[in-house]
Formats: sequence, structure tokens, C-alpha cells
Amino acid sequence: MLKTRVQAPFRADHVGSLLRPEKIHIARKDYQNGSISAQELHAIETEEIKKVVDKQIEVGLQAVTDGEFRRRFWHTDFLEHLNGVEGYVPDSGFAFKGEETERYDVRVIGKISFNENHPHLKDFVEFKEIVGDRAVAKQTIPSPNQLFNAGIRNLEIYPDVEEYANDIIITYRDAIKAFYDAGCRYLQLDDVYIAGLNAENIPFNDSGYSREELISLALRVVNGVLEDKPEDLIVTTHLCRGNYRSKWAFEGSYAKIAPTLFAKEKVNGFFLEYDDDRSGDFAPLDYIPNDGPKVVLGVFTSKHGTLEDKENIKARIEEATNYVPLEQLCISPQCGFASTHHGNILTEEEQWAKLKYIVDISKEIWG
Repeated sequence: MLKTRVQAPFRADHVGSLLRPEKIHIARKDYQNGSISAQELHAIETEEIKKVVDKQIEVGLQAVTDGEFRRRFWHTDFLEHLNGVEGYVPDSGFAFKGEETERYDVRVIGKISFNENHPHLKDFVEFKEIVGDRAVAKQTIPSPNQLFNAGIRNLEIYPDVEEYANDIIITYRDAIKAFYDAGCRYLQLDDVYIAGLNAENIPFNDSGYSREELISLALRVVNGVLEDKPEDLIVTTHLCRGNYRSKWAFEGSYAKIAPTLFAKEKVNGFFLEYDDDRSGDFAPLDYIPNDGPKVVLGVFTSKHGTLEDKENIKARIEEATNYVPLEQLCISPQCGFASTHHGNILTEEEQWAKLKYIVDISKEIWG
């Protein structure tokens, strides 16, 4: 029997976001209408983060997050606090299967650089103190490639995509160094953009570049960001096809990006969405080098609370070993449970039951 991993990503892991407790929903509304102060909201969030850290440890997870409890959206809260970027309300939200998202996005208004007073740094320090030495404190941030989505780049400020890409690389290098200096040793880059490069019609794209050019640029940006990564910092990429109130944005296997990104992206692990037929088969995993990045199979869904059939899960993992050795595999949900403050359509009890189920199955497989 294979031993449980002691270095992230872990045999049983999770993407990061968790359902916001009702107390946070109420506090956010109270803050918006002026009933409580920013300090009071922060205190309530801290109280709930302490509880959610305890609960993750209780169900057996070795890596824990703050549930993204201080964020509204998985990506905009981070990006809008970079220098040269602002949040705004567009004319429409993003089109998901059967639903349009809440209207909110970011756009470039000046030269991009990392904000040394980025609020997520302070948030991480507080979070890490809460975790202590009980588990690994995992930080999630949007991938640098999210800044290539349609409508974000300002062509007057950045007419040259190469200058834009270089500034993004420098910004994220500085961000990674800042989180590392704050004590982070497990960092995840959430990347809907790269996953979208597999889709038949690339979503959120107005660049005019070919698919091949976009894939090459995406690889160059991530690898440029990671060029000077400290050896003891684990960085993973999470590839997602959209996760909003249990809805998805697009479909398509990983086949189109695998020869470039799976083969050459210099991350320590891939969190991959494999919870339904939209994801395609495991064949693209063949491009991941043996003894290379760990592969976290998202064969459990965060979109509903029903527990997957255990024997089917084991059979799917066995199938994946045709392409990646079992020693290199881990398991998790395909995405977070609440990529935005709205959350997916399941209960907190179902969320915790699913995470414990993943931990228990991982022990049966790897010991």
C-alpha cells in the first residue's frame, strides 16, 4: 500500500472555497447598508474562519483554506487590488449554462504592478496564525492568465501584448514573493482561462489570436512567473470550466492544451476537473511527465451533495493510472463549493460529508 503524501498536494485535497455561513451573508448585508463597520465585518469573518479551519481539520484534511470567506468572487477581489486594475459593474454578467452571473468584473486603468499593501497578504497572515501547526495553510489566487480575458486589457495603455504579458509576469512574481515572505508554502493558481482554451469556441476571448498563440502565451506567462520560485514553495494550477451556483460555463476535454501546458508548465501539481462527461477522458494526462507534477483528479463534484459511488471512483482512478502512476495521483472535488459568495446548491452538511468521504476513500486507496 502506498503511503499518504506528506507534501502538498495531498492524497485528499480540495480546491479552496467553501459555502459561506449564513452569519457572513447577514454581516455582508449589514455592512453594505451601514449597520456595522468594516472592523465588525472583519471580526465576524475571522470568527467564522476559525470555525471552518477547525472543521476542515476535523474531517481529516491536511491542507486547509480560509474558505475564501473574505471574498465575494474567487478572482476579482484579488485582481482589483493590484495597482493599475479596478473593479466595476459591466452591462452584463458572464453566460453560464442556464444562468447569467452577477455583474462584476475588473479592467486595467494603468500600468500593472503588485500592491505591497494588498489586503490578501494581511488576510493570509491572520489565517496562518489561526491554522498554526495543525495543518498546511493553503492560499488561492487567480492565475495571471485571468488578466487576458476579454475586456480587461486596456489597448490604449497596453497596445503591445508582449509589454502587457511582461508586466503581468513581474506583478505575479512580486505577489508570489510577498506571499512566501508572509509564510505561504502552498499556493494555488486558479485558471479558468487556460481551461477555456480547450473549448470549441474559446470563451471570454476577444484577442484575435489563434488558439495555438494563446496557449503558447499562457504557458510563457505562468512559467515566467514561476522562474524564480523558492524550492520549498508548492505551486499548483487549478483548471476549471466555470463554477457558479452549481452551473458551468463551457465544456471540452484537456486535449488541446495538454501537449503544451501539461507537458511543460512548471507547477508542482494540476487540479483537474473530471466530475462529469464535459471533461472528456483521461488520455490528455499522458502528456504529464512521470515523476513530474502531481495530478489531483477532481472526480467528485462540488455542484451537488450526492456522494459518488465508491467503486466507480476507484475504477476511474485505476483508469487514470494508464497514463499517470498511482503514486503521482491525488483526489479532490473538481472545484470549490463557493467560487462566489452565492455558493453552490447544496448544504454545509453535504459539503462536509463529501470532503470526509474523499479523505476516507483516499485512505482506502493509498493507506
